[in-house]
Amino acid sequence: MKMKKYYPLIFIITIGLLITACNKLDTKIDTALTDKNISTDYNTLWSFGYAPYTYLTNGFYGIDNNLFAAVSDEAEQTASTSNAQLFNQGSWNAYNNPDNVYYHDYQGIRAANYFLEHSTNYKTFLALNRDTISDKQWQYKLDVQDVNWLRKESRVLRAYFYFDLAKRYGGVPLVTKTLQSNENTDLPRASFDDIINYVVSEIDAVKDSLQVDWKTFDVSKTGRITRGAAMAIKARALLYAASPLHNPTNDLTKWQRAATAAHDVIALNHYSLYSNYQNLFLVDNTTLSSETIWDIRLGATNDLEKKNYPIGTPGGNSGVTPSQNLVSAYEYTGTPDPTNPYANRDPRLGYSVVKNNDTWNGRTIQTWIGGTDAWTNTNTSKTGYYLKKFLNSNLNLVNNQSNLRSWILFRYGEILLNYAEAMNEAYGPDNDNGWGMTARQAVNTIRSRTGVSMPPVVATTQAEMRDKIKQERRIELAFEDHRYWDLLRWKDAETVLNQPLKGIKVTKNADNSFTYTGFSVENRVFIAPKMYYYPIPQTEISKSKGVMKQNPGW
Repeated sequence: MKMKKYYPLIFIITIGLLITACNKLDTKIDTALTDKNISTDYNTLWSFGYAPYTYLTNGFYGIDNNLFAAVSDEAEQTASTSNAQLFNQGSWNAYNNPDNVYYHDYQGIRAANYFLEHSTNYKTFLALNRDTISDKQWQYKLDVQDVNWLRKESRVLRAYFYFDLAKRYGGVPLVTKTLQSNENTDLPRASFDDIINYVVSEIDAVKDSLQVDWKTFDVSKTGRITRGAAMAIKARALLYAASPLHNPTNDLTKWQRAATAAHDVIALNHYSLYSNYQNLFLVDNTTLSSETIWDIRLGATNDLEKKNYPIGTPGGNSGVTPSQNLVSAYEYTGTPDPTNPYANRDPRLGYSVVKNNDTWNGRTIQTWIGGTDAWTNTNTSKTGYYLKKFLNSNLNLVNNQSNLRSWILFRYGEILLNYAEAMNEAYGPDNDNGWGMTARQAVNTIRSRTGVSMPPVVATTQAEMRDKIKQERRIELAFEDHRYWDLLRWKDAETVLNQPLKGIKVTKNADNSFTYTGFSVENRVFIAPKMYYYPIPQTEISKSKGVMKQNPGW
């Protein structure tokens, strides 16, 4: 799978310093670089400090170089052949997994291990390379502080890569050092709980030593790990660990730990909901907003618009198109109008999805049969909808116009929903555990966001609130690479992902009104229980000579 790598704003690392992908667990020491390089080349120290960041991947390139939403019930990929279809048809396996991040994440882990091991004497090294007596003493102090932060950030990044592996594969080998060529690299898998405990322990060990806000300290370093980012990783990891897939006995202490972790992020009082839901995901709002906790900055680009503008818009290719399954989940705020099923709906529908007769990019979208954007035309949407979320409007793709884009890894809206879910499971919908916010209040905070203003949730029991929270995550976090993983951890995938993906057929009537008829775009397949975990790459199983055990069913 092609990965879009992330390069921090302040440093473009020399690609030649990095090891290329290999075909086995990537834990051996890098023979291209030695201790001598680090001790004699001042810039190499920072090269290694930033190296783990280059293995972060962003959700705009999740699968088929587009959004991962196409493997869930959120969307369909327009292309007739795609990697997303391997998931949708249940035809992927241990030899061919289009989302196989196994080696990539382990490269990130090795980069973190290597930097941590080869920068232990950084104060002495910096003293030899900076004048600590003259007027440059201030620079020495800044360098020491920055490398210390990078060392802490590397531990958090390593934890993040392990969580990224665990949510896909379950337990994986836990490698916390670079292995020498004469050491055994055929390692058994640690358990899922062991990986999560490691993630939590690493974050707890360093979180209080991390920078609080790069934007106010040094905006050029924006995108690096902060205290809030580390704590958000911990909160998400503990939420996954408490969920039914990983907590079959419903151990309430796991939910309590998840609630505490989410509460701790909230209690920082550093984040708040952005006032404009649609604009949150556009231009530099993504990086500069009060809601963003951690994002990947991509600079000016029009890749997403080229992939996902309607084919009827010059330069567009239709791309990932929302499903009727998702559209139907947006609540009505008033009386349904049979002649316009999109009226009186949750405003987030209009912010996220392009519908028939919408004005978009300077023209009227015509998904009715015979219209420019109808599903019957070549390379148009198969579902009758087009993506709006994330897309800058009115870009002239013919002239290659572009705009700023960032991928949000963590935002405050998710933290509120993580808190609501964990609190409801641990304490019920209306017990705040002394923290001043109940599960119900957290959900309603999301729903009352400026520009959304949805009414408070109506739920009496814990079970009813659980359903409302699931619904709210589906809407609030649509297309943000949460839905598939939520369905897995809730163990809802075998029901939801075995349902047909649906679209809408639109007929234009003689009086220029429209008739809307739902239809099945395609059948989807989710094979339970094996597909709740990815298969370990078969090359790893074969080369380990029986040490590595495959996930059941693969």
